[in-house]
Amino acid sequence: MRTQVRSLASLSTGSSILSALQDLSAITWLNRSKVEKQLQVISVLQWVLSFLVLGVACSVILVYLICTDCWLITALYFTWLAFDWNTPKKGGRRSQWVRNWAVWRYFRDYFPIQLVKTHNLLTTRNYIFGYHPHGIMGLGAFCNFSTEATEVSKKFPGIKPYLATLAGNFRMPVLREYLMSGGICPVNRDTIDYLLSKNGSGNAIIIVVGGAAESLSSMPGKNAVTLRNRKGFVKLALRHGADLVPTYSFGENEVYQQVIFEEGSWGLFSSDTWGLMPYSKPITTVVGEPITIPKLEHPTQQDIDLYHAMYTEALVKLFNQHKTKFGLPETEVLEVN
Repeated sequence: MRTQVRSLASLSTGSSILSALQDLSAITWLNRSKVEKQLQVISVLQWVLSFLVLGVACSVILVYLICTDCWLITALYFTWLAFDWNTPKKGGRRSQWVRNWAVWRYFRDYFPIQLVKTHNLLTTRNYIFGYHPHGIMGLGAFCNFSTEATEVSKKFPGIKPYLATLAGNFRMPVLREYLMSGGICPVNRDTIDYLLSKNGSGNAIIIVVGGAAESLSSMPGKNAVTLRNRKGFVKLALRHGADLVPTYSFGENEVYQQVIFEEGSWGLFSSDTWGLMPYSKPITTVVGEPITIPKLEHPTQQDIDLYHAMYTEALVKLFNQHKTKFGLPETEVLEVN
């Protein structure tokens, strides 16, 4: 009888320990999940703040240092900057180490962001990707093509992506280095001419065609692109014989709500948004089939119009083929302005 009591007590103790371990495991999992979410928020916030204020902040600091005993730091940086001024125009100074930072994987998972490949790209050709829509900050474009978070180099082996952005960003100290490390370059003719004619083959320049005008019309529930009169990228493609690749990012317009703040508000946060922080909603970037473009040193307006129409048709087709896969109804229409 005494042995049976001991056995029951031992069994009860064992069950208690097992239950405690299970509870501890559940708590550990919950804590890990919470930490990962916080890391995701931090990774997105650091990029948003870096893009918005890093250049200005570093400029102020460098100017301030002139008035201190550390003036030599400013002198050396600006001396080096003078020699390095044209580096962005030649594709920059990308770093695979930076592109593979773990922070970008947390950035990807915050939304999450994914890259969908529909066709292979030849390494013997150069490409211009037209990225649509711009959204508020082009977060899908950055994550997919300026980092390795979605494995762009594995999905398109031998293709080197260059995300093109405003040239003014490369006049900002330190910010320019940060941007170049991810393979970001100025969106101007000199840079594009260099990459498509003097940098070999296998280059893919990603141009957010709609620009600032398109960002102003970016809002949840709206699928519209500014393209009808944007033909400069087609002319560049014709001059260099670079194939055009339509690319549509489903969900890009869903991550920010353009808010008109009420009088007396802070202007950064409202009751249903973090303001600077985007919503954590899925962004899926679909890279379409390349359009073969002939090399014409002096393309006529008729040539430009022809291939622009082909590109527009291909973009609309890409949108229609994939819209229902990513939560849009069959009746949804891509608005081309």
